[in-house]
Amino acid sequence: MELSIQLPQHFKEQTVRELLEQEWLVPRKVRHFLRTRKNVSINGETALFHFPVKSGDVITLQFEPEDYPTPKILLGNNSNVDVLFEDEQLIILNKPIGMKTHPNQPDEQDTLLNHLAAYLAPKNQTPYVVHRLDKETSGAILFAKNPFVLPILGRLLESKQIYRRYQAIVSGHLNESLTIRKRIGRDRHDRRKRVVDERRGDIAVTHVDIASYAKKTNQTTLYCILETGRTHQIRVHLASIGYPIIGDPLYHPKPSGRLMLHAYELHLIHPFSKEQIKVITEHSLW
Repeated sequence: MELSIQLPQHFKEQTVRELLEQEWLVPRKVRHFLRTRKNVSINGETALFHFPVKSGDVITLQFEPEDYPTPKILLGNNSNVDVLFEDEQLIILNKPIGMKTHPNQPDEQDTLLNHLAAYLAPKNQTPYVVHRLDKETSGAILFAKNPFVLPILGRLLESKQIYRRYQAIVSGHLNESLTIRKRIGRDRHDRRKRVVDERRGDIAVTHVDIASYAKKTNQTTLYCILETGRTHQIRVHLASIGYPIIGDPLYHPKPSGRLMLHAYELHLIHPFSKEQIKVITEHSLW
């Protein structure tokens, strides 16, 4: 695998070592091989690790197959792939309702990851999961197209630099915007579920904005912004304050129809070009 990346404007001058270790999070073992094989070049010239890099420089990295072993993913059907954004490093898809993000068993091949693998196979690229959406949730989801960019996108996610806004429709009249700060942990009685667990749960923060209220159906439409990304976070948080999402098979006392939760919007700053990527799905819940 060979990658060539041009450093963006206003890039802080630093050494090749600093770039690989601190900016691009290249694992120590891989950095060692890049150095000993002399597989780093700047503007076409072989570079040592103490060489400086600056804005406009083109950094080329040559990896061997053992540096990043390719995971085995069964190929699905590329017609199930709805691309919202794509470049050489990452891809954002519109996930349909009722489809799992990734396999849980090695013989599965009807998940979004399988279908994306089929889409990328002609390009000799392999997808990697950055974050996931529940099977019942639709909307924008981000994947890496190579293992090199995966930890960088993971860092952006952990440091809250990837903005995700969801649409939801809940039962009841929620009449004010609020922030829900409740720790979430596993339900000891049902392995499928999560619960609010202030003692042992993980920190979870969801910002909720009101869009509208329908008196006839007694339903409120909401926008939810994730500050953290716990499993079932929006679903558990809204149910915990008495406003379960319509159609939720796990947390609504009387579920009917589809889960009314949709990943409507996703923003991030591209890890290499530093350009803003802003994706809004064409389809929405209202």
